[in-house]
Amino acid sequence: MRYQEVEDAVFLRRPNRFIATVLLRGQEETVHVKNTGRCRELLLPGARVILSRGKNPARKTRWDLVSVWKGDTLINMDSQAPNAAAAELLPRLYPGAAVTPEYTWGRSRFDFFLQDGERRLLLEVKGVTLEEDGLALFPDAPTQRGTKHLTELAAAKKQGYESAVLFLVQMKGCRAFRPNDATDPAFGRALREAKYAGVELLCYDCRITRDAMTADAPLPILLP
Repeated sequence: MRYQEVEDAVFLRRPNRFIATVLLRGQEETVHVKNTGRCRELLLPGARVILSRGKNPARKTRWDLVSVWKGDTLINMDSQAPNAAAAELLPRLYPGAAVTPEYTWGRSRFDFFLQDGERRLLLEVKGVTLEEDGLALFPDAPTQRGTKHLTELAAAKKQGYESAVLFLVQMKGCRAFRPNDATDPAFGRALREAKYAGVELLCYDCRITRDAMTADAPLPILLP
């Protein structure tokens, strides 16, 4: 997935989860943050960030904050980017399958439904922006919604569907992925239960540039 117009800026502060103040071309600018998560380890005063020009000319904020540098690593933190990158990856993972986005099953709406003949698969995508000591971790804050998705995927498996969860690590440089049990033990338990129930667990890192994010290589998933 690609952004049409990008600019470099410097992060100053984040008054709330929807907006941030950055230094753009020497002037303070209020921008939209395309991730309502905490991202406290990323959005630090003085951090270099990448902005993408918004598509709605009537919007008060002209720019979206989409990526941030953490040392020498560029991390995409746009919460909409994983689904776009996943849509490009799925033909590689499931060649020949028809792909339907935003599919409702049971009490949940999943990111994708794939069908190839009699084969039916529900797939949920989770974007990962938290890295610690070379490990990609999810979630960075408790997520009841994420736990519910795993429970529903396990239920779908029992009813004859294939089901999968795809973790897209929005950076390069991580050696493996594991659930963030310290932050959300319920999600970690649900992920292990989903695997036991037959839900396919997938993880890929991403190549990040100033104007693009592309799913790249598979990462090991650690479930200690």
